Amino acid sequence: MDQHLLRVGDVSKRTGKTVRAIHLYEELGLLQPATRSSGGFRLYDPGVVERVRWIEQLRSLDFSLQEMRELVNAWWGAGLGSEAMDNLRALFKRKLEAAHESVLRYQQLERELAEGLDYLEACRGCRSDASTAKVCVRCQQDHGMRQEPALVAGLMNTAPPPPTRRPRGAMVPLDEIE
Repeated sequence: MDQHLLRVGDVSKRTGKTVRAIHLYEELGLLQPATRSSGGFRLYDPGVVERVRWIEQLRSLDFSLQEMRELVNAWWGAGLGSEAMDNLRALFKRKLEAAHESVLRYQQLERELAEGLDYLEACRGCRSDASTAKVCVRCQQDHGMRQEPALVAGLMNTAPPPPTRRPRGAMVPLDEIE
């Protein structure tokens, strides 16, 4: 057996991926064993470690395994280098547009969370021990905003959930007695 070739377990250890993940990548055509041992074990070229890192990098960029498979097939299936580059450019352009859309969504989420936190900071001054249904929903405290942020308003402007049943003989808090 060639000392430079790696068994699937070695690839797994070097990459932090499970043996099953390595096999899945092979089934999808993302990896190819260099050969098999006389005992039938898959043997990989050491460069497979970099290929697995490439797969993980694409995964972190929201490429699905299917998209990776299509990428590899389009690359190697292109008759000409210019065709392969056109395919790759088109894919990267789609992914870049999706990334821009994700950035915009996360920026909106960031704004909404910041507004919600600013609103809730004013609530620190509230010392009421009454229930949220009696105090928070009808809050008169100045939060320094024209209106409640959407993430807070979604809680405040809905009906409270039905009361939970208390075990027989349980004490009822005074603020719940009308």
